[in-house]
Amino acid sequence: MDFIQTAAEKGSRARTGILTTSHGQIETPIFMPVGTGGSVKGIHTRDLKNDIGAQIILGNTYHLYLRPGTDIMESAGGLHRFMRWEGPILTDSGGFQVFSLGDIRKLTEEGARFQSHIDGSYHLFSPEKVIDIQRSIGADIMMAFDECTPGNADFTYAKKSLELTQRWLHRCFEQFHKTEPKYGHAQSLFPIVQGSTFPQLRKLASEQVKTFGADGYAIGGLSVGEPEEVMYEMTEVVTAILPENKPRYLMGVGTPVNILEGIDRGVDLFDCVMPTRNGRNGMLFTSKGIINIRNKKWENDHSPIDDNGNSFVDQFSKAYLRHLIISNEMLGAQIASQHNLAFYLWLVRTARQKIQSGNFKSWKNEIIKELKNRL
Repeated sequence: MDFIQTAAEKGSRARTGILTTSHGQIETPIFMPVGTGGSVKGIHTRDLKNDIGAQIILGNTYHLYLRPGTDIMESAGGLHRFMRWEGPILTDSGGFQVFSLGDIRKLTEEGARFQSHIDGSYHLFSPEKVIDIQRSIGADIMMAFDECTPGNADFTYAKKSLELTQRWLHRCFEQFHKTEPKYGHAQSLFPIVQGSTFPQLRKLASEQVKTFGADGYAIGGLSVGEPEEVMYEMTEVVTAILPENKPRYLMGVGTPVNILEGIDRGVDLFDCVMPTRNGRNGMLFTSKGIINIRNKKWENDHSPIDDNGNSFVDQFSKAYLRHLIISNEMLGAQIASQHNLAFYLWLVRTARQKIQSGNFKSWKNEIIKELKNRL
């Protein structure tokens, strides 16, 4: 994997780049649609590429391990062939999902023991097993196994959690170097910077992960309950330390405003379930603000979903989409999800153009005002 920075904004850490993988090039900054269980909910891979403009998608190690399982993915030739997606794929480590299980998981030095949310069966995620699972999935970019520290953790817990993540990271890289890709294409392993909301721990973690000389680095444990201002502060602390010549991935973030603020602070890769999850519930993101399509005000509004929309689904009217959503028609969730994803990809594409032309900062400050509107 190779990363080249192609432009940088003065007075900001915002930059553009080209990330090259075995399954193609990615222009950064970029947003990755989330394909939790081998699909981006309600969206055909054809539309992901040709209509939405996705360059890379994300798969979830926890969910893919439980269903369909590694045996089926291996027999299919990996996730790319299983879901007929020819572009790059990134897989998370499953750490956040295990964190989310709460009372039905237990952390030890060995790893994380948990019960499946599907059938209650017991499983162990060790650093070694998580690497093996991601080898079976065949993602271009793999994540190291970590503990996702809660946003309200105190310093003592956060320090102990970070130390566990650091020990697991060594084991992840040992297993990564002991094993080989299974499908003839290269795979990269990204460490994850933890440290909760404490600058001291974030700095320590950032310096530590640099010693692995990885192809890229992730920033985890943010957008998990801490205030947005703290998220931005921690992002600044980390990006100031991570290598300039490697991509930086802010995990699970977030709103359109969060993404622009992350770009301003030097982040290159983003993912979030918000475009599809909120879309299924009738929330639309547009360049003029947020629309709750369930509101009665849209009942007889026959104007396009988004006058500035970039997806073919934006030809439908607000009244029609409201009818579909209110009626629980599957097509409504699909249209809303596709619109939101196309908007997110438009946003990062425009950000790249603004960085290259040298006016990202002023554009960002103006459009954020619009993005916060409730229409």
